[in-house]
Amino acid sequence: MGSTLNKQNVLIVDDEYLARQSVKIMLQKRDSVGEVFEAENGSQALDVYKKKQPDIVFVDIQMPGINGIELAKLLPQDCHLVFATAYDEYAVTAFELNAVDYLLKPFNETRFEKAWNKIQQRVRDKVNDKTNFGDVAQLIQHLSEEQGQSYRKRLVVKDPGRIRLVDIDDINYICGAGNYAELHLIDCAEVLHRETLTTLEKQLDPQKFIRIHRSTIVRRDSIVELRPNERGDYSVELRCGKVLTLSRTHKDKLDSLLN
Repeated sequence: MGSTLNKQNVLIVDDEYLARQSVKIMLQKRDSVGEVFEAENGSQALDVYKKKQPDIVFVDIQMPGINGIELAKLLPQDCHLVFATAYDEYAVTAFELNAVDYLLKPFNETRFEKAWNKIQQRVRDKVNDKTNFGDVAQLIQHLSEEQGQSYRKRLVVKDPGRIRLVDIDDINYICGAGNYAELHLIDCAEVLHRETLTTLEKQLDPQKFIRIHRSTIVRRDSIVELRPNERGDYSVELRCGKVLTLSRTHKDKLDSLLN
């Protein structure tokens, strides 16, 4: 590797300039850092790596061309690699693997310090059982493909101190609450999710969920009865006994529900 005098040289790979600068600023505060190189895409990163042989690479996952997953497969296994991503699913995978570290954007100084200390421990211990980034990347690719599907299979809900996975099949109905959505589960549990109802509607399979009100999305097979009201809207009763409203502005959904 290209380190000298017990300092580690670092390569930052991210297509966003501000993201690279953020990592660079945090690195500059650490005495163990030698030279810092930058690349804005995977192809450029490979060129820089071949010329400079950095010890550590911070790489974004979502990039045009060669993305972070593909880049990981091309780097040698003795490279200390830290993924950065804006997607919670990748972070959850990292927790399960405990093989390479992930920085979930936006990350703070404390989280960066944790990742840096983990790398330094590996450097000090001269770990010989190298991480198989090919296997790690393959698993992440699987999640990436799921992320890229038209409709979500699960939602990742961030609670204080933890990340919770909620299967779409466990959701009974959803109510909007400003920039949040209240997920009402089939087991009667309620989960607050930081996502607008409009955003969620695009992520849910319309064959399974339907928006019946500006503040309500309901699971189709949870509906057991529709009752017209004098105001021109409909009362929608669910299996659990909950009664919601299909508003007049969404009456065009009635045929879809009946069919």
